[in-house]
Amino acid sequence: MLTGQKDPYIVAVIPGNAQVDLKKLAIISGNKKCEMLPMKDLQHITGYIRGGCSPIGMKKIFPTYIEELASLENKIVISAGKKGLQIEINPQDLIKATNAIFADIIIGA
Repeated sequence: MLTGQKDPYIVAVIPGNAQVDLKKLAIISGNKKCEMLPMKDLQHITGYIRGGCSPIGMKKIFPTYIEELASLENKIVISAGKKGLQIEINPQDLIKATNAIFADIIIGA
């Protein structure tokens, strides 16, 4: 979860071994800059705790960006809303469920 001046809350879905590129995400989302959401605000905003934040089932639908490399996969694994609980999902189904778009949003991609 991130914040921007245009979009107060933004969801970024990236591989577990990657880092979100804040500049890329800002440009793609139309924000001047993006920052990570303070951890103290995560549960209040999303309904999820750290380690269990899922792009599906949040309190509200937020602008969502999925790292474009996921589009090359038949299945990806995302958090299922609880720490240690995950689900396997087709990236196209995740796009439909979250109204997300694929984008180059990680460092070094």
